[in-house]
Amino acid sequence: MKNPVALVTGASRGIGRGTALELAGAGFDVVVNYAGNESAARQTASDCVARAAVIGRNIRAKICQADVGVSADRKRLVGFSRESFGDIDLLVNNAGVAPAVRADILEAGEESFDRMISINVKGPYFLTQLVAKAMIERADQGSSGASPCRAKIVTISSLSAYTASVNRGDYCVSKAALSMLTPLFAARLAEFGIGVFEIRPGIIATDMTGPVKEKYDRLIGDGLTPIKRWGTPEDIGKAVVAIATDAFPFSTGEVINVDGGFHLRTL
Repeated sequence: MKNPVALVTGASRGIGRGTALELAGAGFDVVVNYAGNESAARQTASDCVARAAVIGRNIRAKICQADVGVSADRKRLVGFSRESFGDIDLLVNNAGVAPAVRADILEAGEESFDRMISINVKGPYFLTQLVAKAMIERADQGSSGASPCRAKIVTISSLSAYTASVNRGDYCVSKAALSMLTPLFAARLAEFGIGVFEIRPGIIATDMTGPVKEKYDRLIGDGLTPIKRWGTPEDIGKAVVAIATDAFPFSTGEVINVDGGFHLRTL
């Protein structure tokens, strides 16, 4: 039986890296996608193999440079994944960007908005389309030596999908749009046995949140989240593994909040 195959976008650092490592530990071969940091991607791939070896698993991990916001890159990424490992069992849409400069929504320009939409929305939308077609083809034809896992698509979104930040409206709009990807594809792909899920992270300790660490240390301490700690990339990765290994066989289209309870409304 071959290892199941996971394609993780934006996997060189942060949440993507943590997810790739957790999947490797669960026995997945991993395609580590990156946009620009090749050395970090190579380190992630090496660490994936090492993580699996510690628990006696033999997996493979390969890196592939691709900007998910570029059509030709998306096609090349899917082609590389299939040529390297065969059928894709799991797509993790993780790659995304934040605004280079935070700007009041009354003053913000179009350039940053267009960049957010291209990478955070258009990229995962059309990458999901490509991978979904390949998954449907596999379901129609059957695959010899296929992994026992039902095919899955997981999109990593953000609490910004429903939380207004008036100094980065472009990011919030992009994440709100991204959140619609899951119900759309869940409804379309259920007949083919493909599960589609969204994981909505809260405040996660990554390079992206490093500059605001002091601010969120204080807010978390003051009760912003009922679970009073930062989230970790591994927290997200563990949720992805649960989905990927069929812990929810009668579910699709679900949003899983991994946010320390931030989404709860209390009096």
